[in-house]
Amino acid sequence: MAAAEAAVVSSSSLKPDTAPVPESAGMAAATAATSSAMAAAAAVAARTGSEARVSKPALATKLLSLSGVFAVHKPKGPTSAELLNRLKEKLLAEAGMPSPEWTKRKKQTLKIGHGGTLDSAARGVLVVGIGRGTKLLTSMLSGSKRYIATGELGKATDTLDSTGKVTEEKPYDKITQEDIEGILQKFTGNIMQVPPLYSALKKDGQRLSTLMKRGEVVEAKPARPVTVYSLSLQKFQPPFFTLELSSCANVLELTRTKQGPFTLEEHALPEDKWTIDDIAQSLEQCSSLLPAEMALKKSKPEECNEQVLSCEYITLNEIKGEDDVIKTF
Repeated sequence: MAAAEAAVVSSSSLKPDTAPVPESAGMAAATAATSSAMAAAAAVAARTGSEARVSKPALATKLLSLSGVFAVHKPKGPTSAELLNRLKEKLLAEAGMPSPEWTKRKKQTLKIGHGGTLDSAARGVLVVGIGRGTKLLTSMLSGSKRYIATGELGKATDTLDSTGKVTEEKPYDKITQEDIEGILQKFTGNIMQVPPLYSALKKDGQRLSTLMKRGEVVEAKPARPVTVYSLSLQKFQPPFFTLELSSCANVLELTRTKQGPFTLEEHALPEDKWTIDDIAQSLEQCSSLLPAEMALKKSKPEECNEQVLSCEYITLNEIKGEDDVIKTF
């Protein structure tokens, strides 16, 4: 419509070379000019719409061609699975999938998954695999991770963090920074750790945390070997600290700042960067971070005769166990 208005103004501003035109003739000329301008605008709009229809399949093709591993910044609130759903929905919406044009084609599959659960109350690096990159996610489970934890002395909760009910309160006024630094060594090296009941570990296919919230009786899993490379006290402002002592405490904030080669500052994409182009660029940049043996080999896409668009989503649990399997939704 802007083009039409511009055309009308332009035509009305022209000065006639001959004698003045009668009012009726002037009106007819203006009407003709307006009609021509509107027709031109409609033609432009038609071309623009045609280009848009072409660009959506192009974006869908680019999306389905993405393969590799990258990282996103998970905020507090959503679970890792919910965040992946949000990511998937944004990408599909940008590519216009599914659409009638795509459903007429051979089956196209979008695979996306993460390589290590972050609790809903935690934030930080969440490694994501897309396409054939989902096959590399199991290696992320055994990779090293780095966290910054802020705890509160004097209160214990049933979930071990601030989301649970307070089960115990003890004094903490005599605990000093030196006390905390002195006890850190007990938590470093190769240690045996009993997984908390509120965890992503599973019993009969269900997370222990889910069973606990239902009020069901859950037995603790046996202690398992864990390697803690280093611990350091970054700040001590009672009652806040980073690790437990002989008092009681709960975790207020937990941020994963590094997983494998991916860091929060350098590699984790915030939600406003969850676009097909930004992820493609991140995949290219992050490919150099992976060991050579993990490099994706080029392969032909799998053929399928089904005339349906299928979008899949894969989740990998943080800690592998007998009940932990790759699930496709």
